[in-house]
Amino acid sequence: MKLYWSPHTRSIRVLWLLEEIGSPYERVLVDIRQGDQNKPGFEKINPLRKVPAIEDDGVHVAESAAICAYLADKFPGAGLAPRLDDRLRGPYLQWMYFAAGNMEPAFFQAAMNLEIPESQAGWGSFDRCIGVIEAAVSQHNWLLGERFSAADVLVATSLYYGMKIMGIVPEKPAFLAYIGRAAARPAFQRAQMIDTGTIDGGAA
Repeated sequence: MKLYWSPHTRSIRVLWLLEEIGSPYERVLVDIRQGDQNKPGFEKINPLRKVPAIEDDGVHVAESAAICAYLADKFPGAGLAPRLDDRLRGPYLQWMYFAAGNMEPAFFQAAMNLEIPESQAGWGSFDRCIGVIEAAVSQHNWLLGERFSAADVLVATSLYYGMKIMGIVPEKPAFLAYIGRAAARPAFQRAQMIDTGTIDGGAA
């Protein structure tokens, strides 16, 4: 398993998930700030020339949500995705797609101060999107109740990014508590240290 990544990008999502899984993997640094993504051949890894991306025995997967879904299913022993016959599988998939299909465009809309009619926006509005997340993380420790999943990796990192980096997500108590629970996980802490260069970790 190879992870094509760059520090301080959405790659942190897949780093975190791989550390949760605990299976050996190799990290391949793509220095996007130096233009490594534009070097010949990288378009075969990801046609959009973005990170993260993975290579698994000749199979290439891009898009961080797709990668997380792929990995969570590939390593069922890690318990990061409900089985197909599990009643939680539907809510899990909903949150996986919610992170990519609703949170990111809603955050972009707010950051750019764009006026988009609610009837035309798949996410409705930024405020509606925020309200849905707040209601979910106020009720239980994780999106699936007391069960941590790959969906939490996606939603927690997006919330943190929207709150601490973009400065558009309000620091609601429920959000701070949810992000705090995520940050307390040892796998998250290892991923953060890898991302900041504090430790090498993870790579086989």
